[in-house]
Amino acid sequence: MIVSRNRREHLRKTIDILYRNLNMETDEIRVFLDGCTDNSESLKKIFPYVYWYGSDTMIGASGARNILYKTAKGALLFGFDDDAHPLQRNFIEITQKLFDSNSNVGLIAFKEIRGVFESDNLIPKKFLAEEPDILVNDFVGCGFVVKKKVYERTRGFPEWIDIYGEEVCVAIEILDKGKDILYTHQVQVNHRVDRIMRNKTGAGYFRFGKQLKNTAWFYFVYYPFPLVLKKIGKLYLHNLKKYGIKDSRFFAEYCKAFMTNLFYFGMIMKYRLPVKKRTLKKFNQLPKPQY
Repeated sequence: MIVSRNRREHLRKTIDILYRNLNMETDEIRVFLDGCTDNSESLKKIFPYVYWYGSDTMIGASGARNILYKTAKGALLFGFDDDAHPLQRNFIEITQKLFDSNSNVGLIAFKEIRGVFESDNLIPKKFLAEEPDILVNDFVGCGFVVKKKVYERTRGFPEWIDIYGEEVCVAIEILDKGKDILYTHQVQVNHRVDRIMRNKTGAGYFRFGKQLKNTAWFYFVYYPFPLVLKKIGKLYLHNLKKYGIKDSRFFAEYCKAFMTNLFYFGMIMKYRLPVKKRTLKKFNQLPKPQY
């Protein structure tokens, strides 16, 4: 399951790698092109075995995932970013064994290795060191697998988030259903991110604004009153002190996020569904994945 937005060559490489490691008689690749304007649709002719979906206009990664995952037929749904690929050729076999030996696990998060390397063989060994599997409270969408029957018990990737922060919504709903999230190094994903180039394009400011807005909405949707007000207040105060007053571009994104939260308050009300108290306790006690 891959959502892509204007990263044709990254997507092509990811599909190539996946195809070499899959059995197309039993496995499927499903791709959603989210309002692409870079001729990504030309890949349909190159990869006719892929199930293609898309939107003429951009709807955002989370909304696109929400649509795409409803089409899935497999028992295990693997999610990858268009610029990420698994390093273990037998990643499906590994995850099946992990699920078999951890019956209460509903989702498995893979170890993320960020960086652009000429080949997988040139990834520094220090990045590949394995550590024990642990239970966590979240996952990152660049590489994971979820049981279809568990995913369908949640509301899926949230339609009320465009990008950045959608995974934790699925995570807390999985925990609320009494299922666990396992973080493993046995499957590792190379997320082919050039951090220097992304910082030059101002991606950090964009991400900051989106995450601030979406975190506030996360608290509002899943936390009970009056705790939700305390969490949102602390969130905005912390980010004002740490980022907003130190950089004018961060402050602009800060104000934009705040106004968006206020303007769409009525819209977000219909998605409000606070989780159980024991779920919040578990969520706050569990560690985050080690990325």
